Parts: sequence; structure tokens; C-alpha cells
Amino acid sequence: MKYLKPEFPVAAALLMLGLGFVFEHGAIEHGGVALWGLLMLILAAIIGVAFRIAHHAEVLAMRLGEPYGTLILTLAAVSVEVVILIVLLQGTPNPTLARDTVFSAVMFDINGILGLAAIVGGLKHGQTKYNISSANSFIAMLLVAIGIGMFIPDFVPDGQWRFYSCFSIATMAIMYVAFLRLQTVEHRTFFAYSSETDEEAHDESHSPNALHVGMMLGAIVLVGLLSEILSVLLDAGLSGSSLPKAIPAVLVALISASPEILTALKAAQQDRMQTTVNIALGASLATVLLTLPVIETVALFSGERIVMALTPVQAGMLLLTFLTVMNNLHDGETNAIEGISHFALFAAFIALVAMGMI
Repeated sequence: MKYLKPEFPVAAALLMLGLGFVFEHGAIEHGGVALWGLLMLILAAIIGVAFRIAHHAEVLAMRLGEPYGTLILTLAAVSVEVVILIVLLQGTPNPTLARDTVFSAVMFDINGILGLAAIVGGLKHGQTKYNISSANSFIAMLLVAIGIGMFIPDFVPDGQWRFYSCFSIATMAIMYVAFLRLQTVEHRTFFAYSSETDEEAHDESHSPNALHVGMMLGAIVLVGLLSEILSVLLDAGLSGSSLPKAIPAVLVALISASPEILTALKAAQQDRMQTTVNIALGASLATVLLTLPVIETVALFSGERIVMALTPVQAGMLLLTFLTVMNNLHDGETNAIEGISHFALFAAFIALVAMGMI
């Protein structure tokens, strides 16, 4: 029982799941406060479950150490994102949802998480250090992955999208497997910083690994069930309204990024910027290399092309983001000024979403 007591958010989410099934249709009929109130409760329940998934991933990460730990954290976050995306894609047709979600996730991870963490770490420790090889490796892979998955599709004619989707899926899979191998074997020292302190290395709970794996998998299934209700409520709330159409994509990105934000900020406070860099850039790379192939595969089976080509505004924001991150992460040190530059871009992203331009 002592292992189950901290799972209150999961229990609360199960309760919300039941309430959602009971009051879903009534909330849609009444609309207004009833609809958006239930939607916010379901969203809060999903975020709570996402935090528990991140917790169990973090325990396993502590036991296995870096760089496997960061891989587990990012894979856990991406699994939540993919599950919610697949569920939302079954609702009202939204061919740009996957593209907008991946774009939003990159904005959250690089400009939001990395920006806030650099500010927090810089204000507390001055200049915080990390392994420059990790930043260079992540950025190189991100540029190529986003180019193949989101820039080139703009030039692929409708008659050949299936062929290019197959090529994209295969390429992304090869890139991820290769990167995973290099990150954990040949170049694992790139993703560690020898002098950083690790206050989370002591795991005294002695709980079995199987429990954490089981809770993670069960919680991911629960996220999928809650997302079914969230999808219906979102479709009803956005139908005929003037609200930004990118709201579902931003919510999915927010859900997957929420646990990462707290982990990255805690690491920055403890002068463990390497962990922050691994989380921010690793989550972005995992989102592109894992989410895109899954969504492309769904499109191939459904026979309906999903729009992955970026809009001019999104392409411009990504260009600014990569120019900024390449300039800031070039010397193995980061500070609050560099963090502010990233967070300013994140604020611009939020403003563009509010104006309906994303």
C-alpha cells in the first residue's frame, strides 16, 4: 500500500474518467461553463497522470543512470503525446494537427524549457556548464529530421505522398536507432558532464522496477481513455467558435512538456545543466523522430494524407529558434541572458497562437 499512496492523481483521474463518461453529453448540450469546466477538469486529470508517468520514468532513470535515464524520460513523454494525438485524430478531421503538435512541442522544449532553465540556473549559479558535444549532436540530428519530415513535404505532390511517407518513416527509424546506439554506446560520454552534481542519484524507495513499469503502462492507457473524452469536448467547444484552431495541438504539447519543465528547472537549480540540455533537446528530437513516423504510418493505413509541411510563420519561428540555439549552445556554458532570448521566442509563439497565426 505504501507504493500506491502516491498514486492519488491516478485515482483522481479514474474518478474523472467515470464522471466524464456520465456528464459528457450533458456538458456538450449545455455548452458554456459546463462544457469548458468539464474540459479543464479532464485536462487537469491528464496532466496529473502525465506527472505520475514522468515520476515512474524518473525512478527508472535514476536507477539506470545517464544517458539511459534521459532516454526513458523522453520516451515516456513522447508516448503520452503519441497516444493523445492518435485519439484526437479520430475526431473531427484536422489534417494539420500532427504538424502543429510537433511544432508546438519543439517550441515548448527548446524555447520554453531550455529558456526557463537557463534563466533559473543563470540567476542562481551565474554560468552553468554542459557538454558541448551533446548540444551539437542533438542540433545536427534535429535540423535533418525536421528538414526531412516538415520542410521537404511542402514540395511533394499529392500523387507521390505515399512513397515519400514510406521513405520518411524508414529514414526517421534509421536515424533514431543510430542515434540511440551512439548515445548509449560509442558516444555516451557526449551526453554526460563529469563535474555536475547529482542529488537525485540516491533511490531509497526500494520499490520493484516491475511496479514502475506496470504503473507507467497503465497510466498511458488511462491517458488514452481520458483523451477520448477530451477529444469530444474539444471538438464541441471549438466548433463554430473564433478560438485559435491550434489549441488542441498546444494542449497536447503542454501535457507532454509539463513534467519535463519541472524536472529541467529542478536540474537547473542544482547546477545540472547537462540534464536540462538532454531533456530539452532530447525531447524535441524524440518528438520528431518518433511522433512523425507514427502519424505517417496512421496516414498510410487510413489513405488520407496528413499535412506535415510547415506554414511560412512556423518555418520562420523554427529558423529563429535554431539560429538562437546554435548561437547560445556553442561554448559549453549558458547564462540567464541566453535564457531570456529563448523565452522571448516562446512568448512570441504564444502570441502567434493567440492571434490564430499558428
